[in-house]
Amino acid sequence: LTGTPSSAPSTPKSTTTPLPPVTPTSTTSPPSTTTTVTGSPTPTSTTSSTSSPTPTYTTTLPTPGNSLACVVVCSHPVVALKTTTSGPTPSVSTPPTTTAGTEISTPTTTSATASTPTTPPTSTRFVSTTTSGTTPTESFTTTSGTTSSSFITINATTISTTFKTLPPGSTTTSGPTATSTAVTTTGGDSWMLCNCTKVICIEDNIVQVIPIICNPPPKPTCANGLSPVPVMDEDGCCWHWECDCYCTGWGDPHYMTFDGLYYSYQGNCTYVLVEEINKKVDNFGVYIDNYHCDSRDVVSCPRTLIVRHETQEVRLTTAEPNTLKVEVTVNNQFVALPYRKFGVSIYESGINRVVEIPELKMNVTYNGLSFSIRLPYHLFGNNTQGQCGTCNNNTADDCMLPNGNIAENCETMADHWQVVDPSKPQCSPGLVPTGSPSTTPTQPCKESSICELLLGSVFKPCHAFVQPEKYYAACVFDSCVLPNLDLECSSLQIYAATCADQGVCIDWRKHTNGVCSHECPPGKEYRACGPIKEITCKSRGQNDTSTKQVEGCFCPNGTMLYDSGVDVCVKTCGCVGVDMIPREFGEKFTVDCQDCICLEGEHGIVCEPHVCEQKKVTCDGEGFYEVTEVNPKDSCCPLFTCKCNTSLCTAKAPKCSLGFEVHSYIPSGQCCPVYQCVPKGVCVHGSAEFLPNSSVFVDKCQNCLCTNDVNVSTQLNIISCERVPCNTYCQPGYEIKPVKGECCGKCVQTKCIIHTADNSELILSPGDFKNDPHNNCTIYSCVDVHNQLIASTSEITCPAFNEDSCKPGTISFLPNGCCRTCAPLDSQTPCSVRHRKDFIAYNGCRSVDRVDLTECEGTCGTFSLYSAEANSMDHSCSCCRETRTTEKYVVLRCPGGHSVSHKYIYVESCSCQDTECKRPESNELQSTKESDKASTLNRVKRAISLTSK
Repeated sequence: LTGTPSSAPSTPKSTTTPLPPVTPTSTTSPPSTTTTVTGSPTPTSTTSSTSSPTPTYTTTLPTPGNSLACVVVCSHPVVALKTTTSGPTPSVSTPPTTTAGTEISTPTTTSATASTPTTPPTSTRFVSTTTSGTTPTESFTTTSGTTSSSFITINATTISTTFKTLPPGSTTTSGPTATSTAVTTTGGDSWMLCNCTKVICIEDNIVQVIPIICNPPPKPTCANGLSPVPVMDEDGCCWHWECDCYCTGWGDPHYMTFDGLYYSYQGNCTYVLVEEINKKVDNFGVYIDNYHCDSRDVVSCPRTLIVRHETQEVRLTTAEPNTLKVEVTVNNQFVALPYRKFGVSIYESGINRVVEIPELKMNVTYNGLSFSIRLPYHLFGNNTQGQCGTCNNNTADDCMLPNGNIAENCETMADHWQVVDPSKPQCSPGLVPTGSPSTTPTQPCKESSICELLLGSVFKPCHAFVQPEKYYAACVFDSCVLPNLDLECSSLQIYAATCADQGVCIDWRKHTNGVCSHECPPGKEYRACGPIKEITCKSRGQNDTSTKQVEGCFCPNGTMLYDSGVDVCVKTCGCVGVDMIPREFGEKFTVDCQDCICLEGEHGIVCEPHVCEQKKVTCDGEGFYEVTEVNPKDSCCPLFTCKCNTSLCTAKAPKCSLGFEVHSYIPSGQCCPVYQCVPKGVCVHGSAEFLPNSSVFVDKCQNCLCTNDVNVSTQLNIISCERVPCNTYCQPGYEIKPVKGECCGKCVQTKCIIHTADNSELILSPGDFKNDPHNNCTIYSCVDVHNQLIASTSEITCPAFNEDSCKPGTISFLPNGCCRTCAPLDSQTPCSVRHRKDFIAYNGCRSVDRVDLTECEGTCGTFSLYSAEANSMDHSCSCCRETRTTEKYVVLRCPGGHSVSHKYIYVESCSCQDTECKRPESNELQSTKESDKASTLNRVKRAISLTSK
């Protein structure tokens, strides 16, 4: 405020002084204070003595309508103050302390007299006070004796009038140290002063000061079952109760509207959770993106929570299904937390990501499994729509459709709040659903034991504040429909969060046998009841009056979070750099090739480039080049060394002749090698190399070996050779014959070698025949067929010979020396079976051994007699023929080496059998003769046949 001392002694000026501020005290009825002024100012000099003139200061008090109707003039010490007070001292009521909803502070109650004003107590309220049309410019305090006053001057056009004296009966205080008060008013006007005091202009010379009295309001019952919150009135003096708008969703998913109506809805589109009916905030809304989270596409889960406010769109997206991992984007760009921009604040609070808009006093939380939305009733009451319903403390209209009608149930209503989402073309906003989705399991099941915790002793401390039945029903539904996803944990989590919001913290996860456990990252520990905003090194000096608690991962005892944006727990608040390693004050370290030190102060970490000390190297000589390597002792200072690369050398390795190889060596201090051809220590023949003691093929007639001896002139090893020895002995029947292209002849068979029956060897030249020395019936022969010697054995088959049928002394050998013959007796040989052993030959194949063969042989009665009765010749003919035979089999060996089975007839018995006797006709006679001739010829052939074994 501004003050101008009056120094002109000739013309007295009327002065005004501000009314002393009224500090309320406890009272039960509204009081009033009337202040009047008597006397006139007489300034003399600017001294603090009681007899000296006092400077004059002018101030004005604002009145409604942006005008000034009352002017107060204060001067010392000539004006006397008269104060008339009716009723007790004014007061300001104090709202109860609460842990839920909007926080308000409690003003301190003080008292003062009219002559000694005091500074009003400081209080923090969610109410802004604006003075329109006036501008405070300066303030200061003057002291006269023991009295001090505070002056405020408002720059404005001022109309000044000196107050008149009050009627008799008023209290007047005068004297050298008295302070006078004068007010100029227009009757009937009123306005607010500080400390909840109202000023009324009664008449031109009367000001009445009335303190505002606040009576404790009745506490209402909220339809959502939560506790109401105290809210300051617009005047900033009194308060009232309100039921905040609090909507939650969790699981697959279940909803609790602002007014506490519970329902489940399994849509998989994007929906409006809350929007304003009458748009007061630009582009404001909260939306949810659901997706089918089971293989049957029956139920859905929240995936993304979307908050829009003016130019920003915040998306809280579940990074992994059914987890508490959440990613945050603003306008489709990932952001780090905490984030503050354009009136939107985003931060972490325990397991939750929180979006706050302080201007709207709005709070939105999301953790991947559940969400909550809190809106103040005085800003959003009766003005919300969407799946969270209408916030009016009445559940009857919570299922309101976009057209204002009320649906039969909220499951049907929820379908109508679809929004256009380009990522979900299957969703079409505006279509009427075909039927209400089912929110109960199709088959009865036994709920998870985890759900029983909601009704048991674990959550019992919260039952009086939040009813658990609806959360229990949601838990049972999740455990039955999706038994393998542990979604029932979300029902316990959201219930515990709601309880914490009401001031009741429940440590419940340790009772779930690990099903609903929450793992914390290294360096953090889980707490069910932690602060909403964890104390950090940056905020530890600030007073956080919030008493709410949340679950989450917090720094262990004895440590604290370095900063809200630096997730590192530290024991001492030093520094944390980009490497996220805590440092103590004064600690020196190197990071990113910067030498840094942690200093206490504003800058914290101070760095300068890391200095490297190393001599420069020069790489001279062919093949050398400079390289930079990592220094294991100091990664910031590379090592410069000279490396050798032989590919840079110009000298090439020579091509050596056979028996020699290139040998290279690098002289000391050089990079490029020196080449020369040196002997390998091998033998060389033709275009091949041979190691010592290995065979060397020169020709077939020599055996050559590579020796260790070296030819001095050629420097190659010497090859030593010997003539190949030839075999001069051959087995009987073989002779050495020269072989073309071979050094030695080979034993070649020139005679047949036959093994006789007594295992002796018989050697026959080709074309020779010889009888077996012990059996003239066996003849051996040797035949040369196409330069191949074939030895054969022939057996002579003799006709049947019976010595009993021979005349004595007539037995002799046939010319073949094998078969016997004799002169037969007159007696006839009866018909009988004759046995003989012989080889069976068929189709070029022959039995291996002789086979027992049988045949019928003997004489039968045959005669021709004259019959006188018949006058003709009687003939009687009979033949010796088989009467009984069997079939037998024998194995024949063929020239190709294979064997076949052959069937032949074996005669068991013979007898004389009658046959018809006819005179053969000429043809028949000729045929008979030929047949007999052929038979005789066959017998002869058989007798002398030569058959091979």
